[in-house]
Amino acid sequence: MSDTPSVKRTIVKETVESRFLPEGSRPLRIFLPPGYNEVLSYPVIYCQDGEDFFNFGRIATQANGLIAEGELEPLIIVGVDVDKKVRTAEYAPDGERYEAYVRFFAEELVPAVERLYPVRREPEHILLAGDSLGGTVSLLIALRYPGKFGGVLSLSGAFYPSALAVLSASEADLGGLRMYMTVGLQETEFETDRGTFDFVELNRRAKQLLEIKGARPVYIERNGTHIWGYWQKDVPEALKWFFPG
Repeated sequence: MSDTPSVKRTIVKETVESRFLPEGSRPLRIFLPPGYNEVLSYPVIYCQDGEDFFNFGRIATQANGLIAEGELEPLIIVGVDVDKKVRTAEYAPDGERYEAYVRFFAEELVPAVERLYPVRREPEHILLAGDSLGGTVSLLIALRYPGKFGGVLSLSGAFYPSALAVLSASEADLGGLRMYMTVGLQETEFETDRGTFDFVELNRRAKQLLEIKGARPVYIERNGTHIWGYWQKDVPEALKWFFPG
């Protein structure tokens, strides 16, 4: 999809102050839909790895075109940037910055966006999205704050043993959680900073645990590897599944 004058993308930058994060703030990039009007209200998507979601996932460009074509409900997308040097520390549940990041996200970032923009606050209108460890932390944030986040998009979620342990131990009823999961069939020996993992098997285990707890995730395995070139193709169908036009 290419931009035309009638569907030009609108992306603004914001910074959220934080008492939890050591650096004291975090930059955001925010997509506003075509025809954005402050008197209306919009569903909202919060993306981990915000810079990558916008640049490599092309989520703003793809959403813009789908909204203009009537295939996607007008919505707001919030990209939460991350310093790659501390990404695992923030996104993995056994990371040294994990607790601070999760609290920042749910207790500072989301309320700040809700003050600044007319986003809906009902859980069915709030989606958390992430790739790899970003998918993991999105799910675990939804578990930590039940009743706040109604949807999770996980692109090749890095469900390491520490994440599966948290999911297994959770007593939350996930019957109301909408979950869309994809993983590439060639991700069976992916090297990470935590070792080499079979992401297909990890995602299958996560799916089983989710189902035990009442969730009924859309689960897709297809040919692909652990790269944005694979995930980018999943974005349009996932968006339309969560928020059809």
